[in-house]
Amino acid sequence: MKKQSGFSLLEVMVVLVIIGMIMSIVAPNIMGQQEEAAKEKAMLDIRQIEDAMKMYKLKNKKYPTTEQGLEALVTQTTIDPVPKRFPDGGFISKLPEDPWGNPYQLVSPGEMGKIDVFSMGPDGEVGTEDDLGNWDNEEDR
Repeated sequence: MKKQSGFSLLEVMVVLVIIGMIMSIVAPNIMGQQEEAAKEKAMLDIRQIEDAMKMYKLKNKKYPTTEQGLEALVTQTTIDPVPKRFPDGGFISKLPEDPWGNPYQLVSPGEMGKIDVFSMGPDGEVGTEDDLGNWDNEEDR
């Protein structure tokens, strides 16, 4: 008689249960890390935009207005007050998108500080609790 080798159904089921238990422990930790990484990227982008805003103010004595928007850091605006000193290439080469694919927002003068630079967060709506902004950079306050 030939001996058959292979796994029984019971052995396969035990392995699948063990893999499922491991995944139920690991998956939430990985998903939490991804969300935290997205928030960190947004805060780094906001700091970069804020630095460009400070250079804009240093050269022009005023921040761009809400109407001019963050685009005033990339291309010279024609909306009053028009900046008198604008470098070739702008104050920032291009505006980043937040990790959720939305543009960063500017309120100038700001509601939380002199200027508010912020991301609308994962939901893409302004004014919700998941908004991330320069007011969250405690080291700047």
